Amino acid sequence: MGALSGIRILEFAGIGPGPFCGMLLADLGADVVRVDRPGTVNRKGDLFGRGKRSVAFDLKVPEHLAAVRALIAGADALIEGFRPGVMERLGLGPAEALAINPRLVFGRMTGWGQSGPLASAAGHDLNYIALTGALHAMGAPDRPPAPPLNLVGDFGGGSLYLAFGICAGLLQARTSGRGQVIDCAMTDGAASLMTLFYGLRQSGLWRDQRGANLLDGGAHFYRCFTCADGTWISIAAIEPQFYALLRDKIGLSGGEFDAQYDPGAWPDLGKAIAAIIARKTRAEWVELLEGSDVCFAPVLSLDEAPLHPHNVARGTFVEAFGLTQPAPAPRFSETPGAISRPPPEVGAHTREILSEWRVTDDIVTGFEDQTG
Repeated sequence: MGALSGIRILEFAGIGPGPFCGMLLADLGADVVRVDRPGTVNRKGDLFGRGKRSVAFDLKVPEHLAAVRALIAGADALIEGFRPGVMERLGLGPAEALAINPRLVFGRMTGWGQSGPLASAAGHDLNYIALTGALHAMGAPDRPPAPPLNLVGDFGGGSLYLAFGICAGLLQARTSGRGQVIDCAMTDGAASLMTLFYGLRQSGLWRDQRGANLLDGGAHFYRCFTCADGTWISIAAIEPQFYALLRDKIGLSGGEFDAQYDPGAWPDLGKAIAAIIARKTRAEWVELLEGSDVCFAPVLSLDEAPLHPHNVARGTFVEAFGLTQPAPAPRFSETPGAISRPPPEVGAHTREILSEWRVTDDIVTGFEDQTG
């Protein structure tokens, strides 16, 4: 019984940000039904499918298309991540869908958006964040920008913004009785995530180059360092009191370290700290610094992170249906999220959903005749 219990969402199968958005909503209790293509092969470890049910339809078959339209009539929200125009060509675009269900929140996930000169072009996360200034700001100054996985465009600028937009749209629909279209472009979301840095830049507090600023690894007190065993630690002692503690803990007694906020001193001070950190193993630094106000954490691998005592104590990672995976977030005191079911087999719930969502008998009969 999560916070979104009772909300019905129809998700058209896709890759990346659309499915992750659906997973977030399913974690919070929404009934997310994924529309798959018949014959699609499930991928082991498809965690984005957790909590969802699956129906399988060939959208080129009239009876299947009629069944999808009937499901749209019973949905509160819809998620699709096709290129602009695809849903319209299928006869399932916003105009058709809102005519069927005027309260529907129609969520559209694309990289470039539904309009603009690049709208119809192919792309991926790296391209979308490149266009927003975000990629330019990431990585070492003497190397090309470093891809930050696909967290900033696909999942930060895409999935999270669409989930936020759908929740806001659902609230508005409850008030007004009218649904609407959400044009969620990963470029828009990634640009929004950069709001702080555009503000700092226009305030004269951010240099438009990598590795020269407070939060991009330029500052000697906000970066990662290599330990004696080849592993890494992170230090983020921004505030003066935390920096003072860092100096005390690792022995930065020289007067040159008084110039905490002098960018001109950062390169040399960074080299000095790096030399100190390289004298001990990560485990030794953990013993000395973890849990203090130095603002410290070891850099953990994907295999290590679920085993860290803090993550274990909070249940940040869980074992569910034979797979280790991040737990639902955020935490709710009254209506906690949950992983309600494993990723579904394609089409496993088709007849169940058609019956449960009260699709008319003639459509159900036509569909069953098609699928046997």
